[in-house]
Amino acid sequence: MLKSMEASLRNRQHPLIHRLADSIEEIWQKYLDISPYSVPEGLGYVEGHLEGERLIIENHCYQAPQFRKLHLELAQVGNGLDILHCVMFPNPEYPIPMFGTDLVGGKGGLISAAIADLSPISSDRSLPSRYYQHLSALPEIEFSEPRALPPWGDIFSQFCLFVRPENAEEEEKFHNRVREYLTIHCQIAASETPLTSNLDISRVLAGQRNYCTKQQQNDKTRRVLEKSFGKEWADRYMTTMLFDYVA
Repeated sequence: MLKSMEASLRNRQHPLIHRLADSIEEIWQKYLDISPYSVPEGLGYVEGHLEGERLIIENHCYQAPQFRKLHLELAQVGNGLDILHCVMFPNPEYPIPMFGTDLVGGKGGLISAAIADLSPISSDRSLPSRYYQHLSALPEIEFSEPRALPPWGDIFSQFCLFVRPENAEEEEKFHNRVREYLTIHCQIAASETPLTSNLDISRVLAGQRNYCTKQQQNDKTRRVLEKSFGKEWADRYMTTMLFDYVA
């Protein structure tokens, strides 16, 4: 049974963030052989201030044979901003996509941003055929407010879902689609045969490095961290916790 290091924060967050955090850990536990992951010193639970508001960050990290790190971050700024961030980092012997999802909840109980994707790491930006077949078979869903990807968003797949859910119904549609993406990912990953060729493994590493360096260009995240903890700390957090990669 997974035990979260500190489950109290999600209980105070937006209901969709609470539900999705629980779903992510539930699916990890169901399909993967989970064990604890050693979080860099001082980064498991962090408190600071942003424009006079208390900032709390909780990091829940695990690992599995197919994944060197399973990272679920929950954050809260005062009473007006709730954040969920999740990325699954495959071991380099597994040529599978990068799963990522983020939720940002603002004042008034609204989710201002919701994104989920299985991002390809191949040089031609294509998903493995098993992933493409399963994702293509999912029924299409529509949202009233699709959002535009950032300039560095070429790392995302054609199945990337980036929206602003308008109501509880759309929130639940997003939640269910993330569960579908995550279930497909864990089921396929658990049945993958690891690579043995050094050349193939080096290609996987290059794809993962490209994904992480592009994500590190997220200026919004960096600005929040720099305002709260300073540039040096923000750089360390972005490169060792949020989007670290194997050199």
